[in-house]
Amino acid sequence: MNLHHWIQLFTAQLHETTIWEWIAVLFGIAEVLLAKVNNIWLYPAGIAGTLTGIYILLIAGLYAESALNVYYLIMSVYGWIYWMKKRDEPPVKITWATRREWTITIMIVFAGWAVLYLLLKRFTASNVPLWDAWVSSTAWAGMWLLAKRKLENWIWLNISNAFAIPLLCYKNLILFSALTLFLFIVAFFGFFEWLAIWKKDKAAKKVLLNY
Repeated sequence: MNLHHWIQLFTAQLHETTIWEWIAVLFGIAEVLLAKVNNIWLYPAGIAGTLTGIYILLIAGLYAESALNVYYLIMSVYGWIYWMKKRDEPPVKITWATRREWTITIMIVFAGWAVLYLLLKRFTASNVPLWDAWVSSTAWAGMWLLAKRKLENWIWLNISNAFAIPLLCYKNLILFSALTLFLFIVAFFGFFEWLAIWKKDKAAKKVLLNY
């Protein structure tokens, strides 16, 4: 396909996009930008975007995809509660995942991949069940790590994004492919911003210990 064809597809997507789709996209952008700066308001934005997305998918008859988004909703609520500053306690710090958390992450990725593949293969008409399942399972792992404020969340979210971009192009969902590319770029810089925060906290802790 040449560039002119992709521009035509993108333009057609813009004309066919409903107000609810724009709302979902805008909340999705807000969520990742807020996550990039380590702001707890990413969760209300994510919840609003996910609820809107579930509504859109149900209207479109994509019931399996709608059910998958329920997970994102649950993880957003969990993450919001987990991030909240408890009484007389400091807020949750950004850290690297422990060995136990890495084990859970790998289980989410590969067990989720297998289960989702079987469900999509058996109960849906998907022609890309293996690919679709991989995008979802890696995103699940990233969301879980994000809720825990673990640096590795950006890595897994971008693995998901990297596979989602060509998948969306294959499905001619050019607008959402462009959005995912934007999220990929933001997540790339988000990792380094979180890394800088972690280094700053580590240096401050070291100063206090030596004081």
